[in-house]
Amino acid sequence: MAMTGKEARLLACVALVVLLLLVETTAPSGQAHAIDCGGACSYRCSKSSRPNLCRRACNTCCQRCGCVPPGTAGNEDVCPCYAHMTTHNGRHKCP
Repeated sequence: MAMTGKEARLLACVALVVLLLLVETTAPSGQAHAIDCGGACSYRCSKSSRPNLCRRACNTCCQRCGCVPPGTAGNEDVCPCYAHMTTHNGRHKCP
């Protein structure tokens, strides 16, 4: 049973729609990464010499990236977005 060109195009369109629906329903939404930025940043900045400044920067980074590296310093490989965010001057933004 051979398909005509019209049937093949219709099948391709249906397959594309199904694929797009699958991607849309399985892709994480912005709320799927619900993280307590306040708590995570308070701990991250607990040993900082300027904790208020640290928490403010950390909260901004957390809101944008949806993650905060574990510990009070380092471990930035766990959250690459957090690690690569910079200020307007090109300096590292996230503590």
